[in-house]
Amino acid sequence: MLMNSKPLSGQRALVTGAGQGIGRAIALKLFELGAKVAVNDLNEPAGKETVSLIEAKGGCAVFCGFSVAEYQRVQEEVKKLEKELAGLEILVNNAGITRDQILPRMKPEQWQEVIAVNLTGAFNCARAASRVMVKRHYGRIISLSSVVAYLGQAGQANYAASKAGIIGLTRSLALELAPYQITVNAIAPGLIETAMTEKIPEAMRKEIMKRIPLGRPGRPEEVAEAAAFLCLPGSGYITGQVIHLNGGLYLG
Repeated sequence: MLMNSKPLSGQRALVTGAGQGIGRAIALKLFELGAKVAVNDLNEPAGKETVSLIEAKGGCAVFCGFSVAEYQRVQEEVKKLEKELAGLEILVNNAGITRDQILPRMKPEQWQEVIAVNLTGAFNCARAASRVMVKRHYGRIISLSSVVAYLGQAGQANYAASKAGIIGLTRSLALELAPYQITVNAIAPGLIETAMTEKIPEAMRKEIMKRIPLGRPGRPEEVAEAAAFLCLPGSGYITGQVIHLNGGLYLG
C-alpha cells in the first residue's frame, strides 16, 4: 500500500509567530503535508516571506498580522480566516517573546507583556479556533511550551511562568474539547537554534550545552516534525500530552 504523502490535504492551519524560526519551520512542514496555511506574525516582511516560500513551492498560504495578545482582534481575525480558507482544523500557538530580567529588577510591564503574548495569546487563539473546530467535531491544537517550564531559568521568571501556564491550559482544554474530537497537546523544546536563542550569553550557552546529553542544540525543523506528527489523522488518540524535545536536557 502506498503511503499518503499529503495526509493533511484539504485541512487548514493557523500558525502564530510564523515569520521565522520554529513557527516558520512548522508552517512549511504543514504545507508539505498538504495543508493550507495562515501565517501570523507581527513582523509583516518576515511573515510575508514565509508565505512567499510556501507559494513558491506551489502551496496555498495567507498572511495575517494581528497581535495574539489582543483578544477581540483575534476573535475577529479567526472568523475572517475561517471564511477565507473555508474552515480551520489546526492551530499552532507558537508566538512568543522574552523580556529577561532578574526578579528584583523586573518591571511589572516586563512581566505583563510576556504573559499577555505567550499565555493569554494562546488562550485568545485557542478560544477563537475551538469555536470553529467544535462545529466540525474535529481539530488539532498544539501550543509551544518550553523546557524552562520544568527546569526554571534565572532571569526568566516571566517566560518560565508563561510556558508553565501553557501546560495547565493544554491539559484543561484537552478535557474540555475531547467530546468534540479535538486534541490539545504541547511541545516543550529545549535549546533550539533560533533568533531568540542567539541572544543567550555565550557563557550561559556553554553551560546549557554541557547539560545536553546529545551534545548539540536542536533545529527548528525537528520541532516542526513533532508538531506535524500531532496534526496527523493517526495521532487522534493523543491528547493532553507534552512532548519533551530537548536532547535529554530534561528527562521528566
